Amino acid sequence: MDMADKVKDSKAKMAVKKFTKFFKEVKSELKKVVWLNRQQLFNNIVAVLVICFIFGVIIWIVDFGLSKIVELTLR
Repeated sequence: MDMADKVKDSKAKMAVKKFTKFFKEVKSELKKVVWLNRQQLFNNIVAVLVICFIFGVIIWIVDFGLSKIVELTLR
């Protein structure tokens, strides 16, 4: 085995060590995550949908108003 092969083996071993270290750290961090229960998740989904609906209505009203203003000015 020449020097180039030893360097390649060393780099490969370092890459494997970094790879395994990364996933160990990911696993460790995921243990710290506080997951939502079913009721909290449902409440958050409802809140997001209601807010999206409200903003959709606001955007629709502004769009409708502006289109009427443009229509009146172009007459």
